[in-house]
Amino acid sequence: MLTAMNLKRGSAMFGDDDRPKPKKLHEIGCDLTFLSAGELEERIVLLRDEIARLEADKASKTSSRSVAEGLFKSK
Repeated sequence: MLTAMNLKRGSAMFGDDDRPKPKKLHEIGCDLTFLSAGELEERIVLLRDEIARLEADKASKTSSRSVAEGLFKSK
């Protein structure tokens, strides 16, 4: 027998619509008019950290690919 509680549990297995979505700290192209210099600096730091994270992951993947290509390269 399905009850409201079972339905709620079942929906949690398929999607987390009840969970609050994390607030975006910065959206590319957003209006910067009402942000203070301090808020802009916080976003700059956040974006620099994200760029560093992306570059590190790219380097890791590029390195892994080079190793793999070296293993399969004909001599």
